[in-house]
Amino acid sequence: MQIDVSQFVQAFLEESFEGLDLMERELLSEDLLGSADHERINAIFRAAHSIKGSAGTFGFAAVGEFTHGVETLLDQIRAGSRPLNEEVRALLLEAVDRIREMLVAARDGSEHDANAAAQTQAAIAELLAAAPADEAAAAEPAPSAASAPAPAAPAGESRWRIDFRPHAELVTTGNDPLRIFQYLGDLGALEVQCDTVALPPLAELNPEHCYLRWTLELRGAGLAEARVREAFEWVADTCDLEITCLDAPPADAAAPASAGEQRAADAAPAEAHGERRRRGLADRRADASSIRVAVDKVDNLVNLVGELVISQAMLSTIAQAEPDEFDAVRVERLRQGLAQLERNTRELQEAVLSVRMMPISFVFSRFPRLVRDLAATLGKKVELVVEGEDTELDRGVIEKLVDPLTHIVRNAVDHGIEPPELRAGKGKREAGTLRLKAAHQGGNIVIEVSDDGAGLDRERILRKAAERGMSVPENASDRDVWQLICTPGFSTAERITDISGRGVGMDVVKRNIESINGRLDIDSTPGAGTRMTIRLPLTLAILDGMSVRVGDEIFILPLTAILESLQPTRDQLHTISGRGRVLRLRGEYLPLVRLSDVFNLPARHERPEDGIIVVVESAQDRAALAVDELIAQHQVVIKSLERNYRRVPGISGATIMGDGRVALILDVDMLTRIH
Repeated sequence: MQIDVSQFVQAFLEESFEGLDLMERELLSEDLLGSADHERINAIFRAAHSIKGSAGTFGFAAVGEFTHGVETLLDQIRAGSRPLNEEVRALLLEAVDRIREMLVAARDGSEHDANAAAQTQAAIAELLAAAPADEAAAAEPAPSAASAPAPAAPAGESRWRIDFRPHAELVTTGNDPLRIFQYLGDLGALEVQCDTVALPPLAELNPEHCYLRWTLELRGAGLAEARVREAFEWVADTCDLEITCLDAPPADAAAPASAGEQRAADAAPAEAHGERRRRGLADRRADASSIRVAVDKVDNLVNLVGELVISQAMLSTIAQAEPDEFDAVRVERLRQGLAQLERNTRELQEAVLSVRMMPISFVFSRFPRLVRDLAATLGKKVELVVEGEDTELDRGVIEKLVDPLTHIVRNAVDHGIEPPELRAGKGKREAGTLRLKAAHQGGNIVIEVSDDGAGLDRERILRKAAERGMSVPENASDRDVWQLICTPGFSTAERITDISGRGVGMDVVKRNIESINGRLDIDSTPGAGTRMTIRLPLTLAILDGMSVRVGDEIFILPLTAILESLQPTRDQLHTISGRGRVLRLRGEYLPLVRLSDVFNLPARHERPEDGIIVVVESAQDRAALAVDELIAQHQVVIKSLERNYRRVPGISGATIMGDGRVALILDVDMLTRIH
């Protein structure tokens, strides 16, 4: 029986990407250089070893071959025969990038930069070859790239006898013996004999059991036993294995020959099979997306569904009673059942939402490398401090958060933090501090990106705005001035670089954040630094809102945008030339927006002072929304109006209320701009 292992490829890719993230995270630790932290070195080695072994099992020959050299280099480091210095770390980080590129290409069915991979592979081979003679003999050299000079192959040939006796359950673990044989075929000339003695009659055969045994003979130049055993590392617990050397190996047999010398003529079918598998994976990649869920969360869902079934059965029993049997006792039982059903539904809703929650470290983990590379390119010293990386938020929010945060971090390193000599002249530490912080605040998540750099230059921003013909009030607040940098095409950079200066960045940040009902606040102090704060909903599916009535229609206002509500007095309402009606509130004049006028609805109250004013705040401004009545606070399920109908100005979505009516969710950012 042959198992289609393509169903496990997605899991292999996910685990490999996690392993690469671990390798990168540990390698970037400044205290790792020259340290004796063997556990962390071992963790990096295990990640590389796992990727290499899995790559061979699933037919990713190029990934396995490349990673073998990385594994050898890491093995020397953990054995203490080679120090981990800055040069070696840089090469290992480069190798991590190459492996990631190859895996992404395999996942997407695209091509990776083979030349870059070959150059990195050659650099690793050159480094390994430069080891002292006694160390080189103990270490297994990496296979060289196609473009690199290949080391001379050992003159002798090793022959190995392999007795492979799988346990009955081997195939149920997702392993396929034919994959193992294909991997061995890549190492040399392979002869296979199959023993079918244990095969039962067809009527007694269990298709999920393995009854076959194999005797294999493998011949290869300078082939070491460790290399042969690698083919079986994933089935070590589900088989009996004996490997016997038929010829005395040459003295330097511990060093395997290059991949080109080891491949026999029968490796071509394996390559063709690998190519077919990759094409098949590419055909499915568009919908290949998954979420890793902790077992306790799944168990909680199962329990809650059970509670829901019990509540439903209780209500069904009550509903089957005759109409004249509905006495006070049954009515009370019905009320209790409905209350229990409400609790179960709310708990189930929260549990389902928790399945989509992911730690923000998924985003934060990519920035140590980004900051390190940018700082090196710009000749700056930057220390990255990360706080609250365990904070969880919706997976959909996380995916839309990557680009905005990347833009902000790049700007902070490029524009915010000064060069070391300039910081020293100002009495600052030469190394600037860039801080990433995430925390929950109520029903929101707040993410701060702050630096201790030069801060924003108010006069320079105003001067650039004037040059572009932008209208800015004479006494504009700092908050209004800082928001100018979010205007499309706005840039104060003196020169254009590969990093920034084209006026593309902050407008993208603002647009992406607003697309997920978030807002961006900017605070800056000249000479002390800048802080950018992103406020986001925890999930894209659920919204905490306040229902308000305008005429006969119901609207939902996001709670995160509401500052306060009040019934105004006549002396609080004024008309200002050029601004229309305003509400004076504690010395501040807020534009008055009548929702009945915005949506062309008949209002129940003609005078604003007879209704209710809701003060709201967006990333741009504050406004006073005039409504007829406040109804109640709700948690509502957001439905896309644009997907089901069309885009409506002032409306960000819709929801279905408990009575079946459709209520529109107000777009506060758009409404605050109507004045």
